[in-house]
Amino acid sequence: MLRGLVFASHLGPSVAVTTVATLLGIAAGVPAGRCVLLCLAVLAGQASIGWSNDWLDAGRDRAVARADKPVVQGAVTPRLLRAAALAAAALAVVLSLLLGLVPGLLLLLLVASGWAYNAGLKRTPASGLPYLVGFGALPAGVVAAAPGAPLAPWWLVGAGAALGGAAHLANVAPDLEEDLATGVRGLPHRLGAVASAVLGAALLGAASLLLVSGPPGPPTAAGWAGLVLALPAVVVAALAGTPRWRRLAFPAVMLLTVLDVVLLLAGGAAVG
Repeated sequence: MLRGLVFASHLGPSVAVTTVATLLGIAAGVPAGRCVLLCLAVLAGQASIGWSNDWLDAGRDRAVARADKPVVQGAVTPRLLRAAALAAAALAVVLSLLLGLVPGLLLLLLVASGWAYNAGLKRTPASGLPYLVGFGALPAGVVAAAPGAPLAPWWLVGAGAALGGAAHLANVAPDLEEDLATGVRGLPHRLGAVASAVLGAALLGAASLLLVSGPPGPPTAAGWAGLVLALPAVVVAALAGTPRWRRLAFPAVMLLTVLDVVLLLAGGAAVG
């Protein structure tokens, strides 16, 4: 049961987003104690999103025999996932607001966006909106957690939103046929596999360019390294229109996001 709960939390994305938030907190000068609180708040929010996804999609996943889902394997029940999702969401609210009203509300905007997507927006042409809003709000909330509650620079918020949009398109790519079979017709389904892949690659490239060119002054060596590392991920995202590459696109986006933030930290860019 515990193993099922861990995997139903969408462990990879949850850890990646939490890592990005924590590294951004360090770059923004968030004190160590508050950084730990920030990490726990984001992790709780991400776990709640993952568990709510598998809870709300349990019937649909069973209908298409999604063998990779713990609820289909019988490792967890929808009832347990519902309880875990609600408990984690409540914990995320408490932990986020302990950071202060402004950073707390911004961080909770990501959580609310994820729940809104799971609850129905994923089936509409606006399916990308929760990703754009939520991942744009994440860096803003992290930076606001620093002393003095500074505003995040526009380029950091823009890069977060672009990465969120790319993550949405890449995440949906492997499941396009199964989604259509159960009545899910979000933006990627309406665009089609090839157009979604091209748009996702463009958003991924735009995010990397913003992270390199946005900070004041000429790009650093770390920034140029980020662009070099972005190229393979952009290529993989563009190839997600073909079945062979679809399952690699989302991990590529997540890995590039973490690497971008590491290089941003290494380059000493001012994010607050």
